[in-house]
Amino acid sequence: MARARTGGEAVKIYVTSVLVDDQRKALQFYTDVLGFQAKRDVPLGEHSWLTVVSPHAPDGVELLLEPDAHPAVKPYKEALVADGIPAASFQVDDVRAEFERLSSRGVRFTQEPVEMGEVTTAVFDDTCGNLIQIVQM
Repeated sequence: MARARTGGEAVKIYVTSVLVDDQRKALQFYTDVLGFQAKRDVPLGEHSWLTVVSPHAPDGVELLLEPDAHPAVKPYKEALVADGIPAASFQVDDVRAEFERLSSRGVRFTQEPVEMGEVTTAVFDDTCGNLIQIVQM
């Protein structure tokens, strides 16, 4: 897990979120297509506390597939997508290999791999209302 020092106590990131328009569709995309593993699925009325993790770090940071039901969220997400701004960024070992793997699975990229010095990035549509960046450092 990522840790930061704040004058004595370690602060850890244990969960971060991406706002999705359909949790079940998002779960299918993030597990079956991207390769994450389901971690928690706790029913909370209409929605769930639904998280996924990297198979390389099953006890690491969890990604919450959070419902975008709040009225402020849809205009926010639409503005980000319109300006090409990713909602999240995931690190990969090889952006070009991941671009090929995901493209072959039908993932639509809005930015093909671009090298920026020591960093290479690409951006795709997660089918749940977000652009997601993959980055190789």
